[in-house]
Amino acid sequence: MRRNIFLIVSLVVLIVLLFFLNLLLGTVEIPARDVFSILMGGYEGNEIWRNIVLQSRVPQALTALVAGAGLAVSGLQMQTVFHNPLAGPSVLGISNGASLGVAFVVLLSGSIGGTALSRLGYMGDAAISISAIIGALAVMGLIVYVSQKVKGHVTLLIIGVMIGYLVTAIVGVLKFFSPEEDVKAYVVWGLGSFARVSGGQMMLFVSLMAVLLPLSMLLVKTMNLLLLGDKYARNLGLNIRRAQTLVILSSGILVAIVTAYCGPIMFIGLAVPHLARALFRTSDHRILMPSTLLTGAALALLCNLIARLPGFEGALPVNSVTALIGAPVIAMVLFRKNKGVLEE
Repeated sequence: MRRNIFLIVSLVVLIVLLFFLNLLLGTVEIPARDVFSILMGGYEGNEIWRNIVLQSRVPQALTALVAGAGLAVSGLQMQTVFHNPLAGPSVLGISNGASLGVAFVVLLSGSIGGTALSRLGYMGDAAISISAIIGALAVMGLIVYVSQKVKGHVTLLIIGVMIGYLVTAIVGVLKFFSPEEDVKAYVVWGLGSFARVSGGQMMLFVSLMAVLLPLSMLLVKTMNLLLLGDKYARNLGLNIRRAQTLVILSSGILVAIVTAYCGPIMFIGLAVPHLARALFRTSDHRILMPSTLLTGAALALLCNLIARLPGFEGALPVNSVTALIGAPVIAMVLFRKNKGVLEE
């Protein structure tokens, strides 16, 4: 118990440190004292520095923090429901649904309306967010409907994968018939970014996640029962279909919101639950849910920091950084785990 408390406190401290580093480091060098003064509201120096910190770096860091937490929790929920370590937020095609919604709006805007959506500024960003949410929720509704009709986790997983392939095919056709500028805008969106959310959008995004993440914690007991297996959970009085539907809905809504605002952020939802299990050495969701949330927030902040390090022009795609940083870490964790089993 003391070890878990120490690890959780360490993660909180790490998140605070990474958050401040996200405000401190970037293409423009701002002294730590000035950053702290700007945050406290007593800064009267360079107005450009104030705008960079308050209008760019703070929203970006907050977005990375809550997006990483949401994706990590979503991945843990999917892995628990399907008893599959390879399950992640995109396994049921929900992220693909968001991509399809964006594809219809972005790739058809130039062809039908005559004006590329990427030129419309905030109106274009709002249209992309709304279309992503609609696409993700549509696929999620289809998945929930199918989950009531089919038996077995494997069947539902296969259907989710097939939906993903179908969506990819439709997007490919739209790309083929779309203007080059629209295709480029869609590809850039697909690379993922924590920098798109600012101002009122950032406040709405953080507010939504601040409501959804605590609500997802209410499913801890249900997920612990699902972990025991369907037969045992049913004997303990759990309604399996209802429980699975609730967890899938919770996971899907988290993915839909994050994808709408940040684009399809890969790898975090798949990798972070494994990292949290390795760190805390438990499968009890009373510990695993908050630890996964904190680990996801920390990893997202780290990836965002690396993507914006001085020396890079602009920022690297977040998806590239998450894979480059996370894949070796998870491979090492799994290798050490399997090595321990072999030695036993």
